[in-house]
Amino acid sequence: MSKISILEVGPRDGLQSEPEILPTEVKKEFITRTIDAGIKQIEVTSFVHPKKVPQMADAEKLVESLPENDDVTFYRLNHESKRF
Repeated sequence: MSKISILEVGPRDGLQSEPEILPTEVKKEFITRTIDAGIKQIEVTSFVHPKKVPQMADAEKLVESLPENDDVTFYRLNHESKRF
């Protein structure tokens, strides 16, 4: 039997261009609901300069607030500082 793996990128890719800066708690709720829907791999944020992507300014706070869950893998993008 073949195996399919889904990596949900909505919390990072889907929110990064939103003009209204969402509170960390709203982002956390989005991630929690994604987990509740059965998704096991989630790209949650990006560590990028807040002037470049203001929506990701709370990346560290968001990652620290996520629930511990051995069944779920959280991914974060880290950008090279020379480019950003």
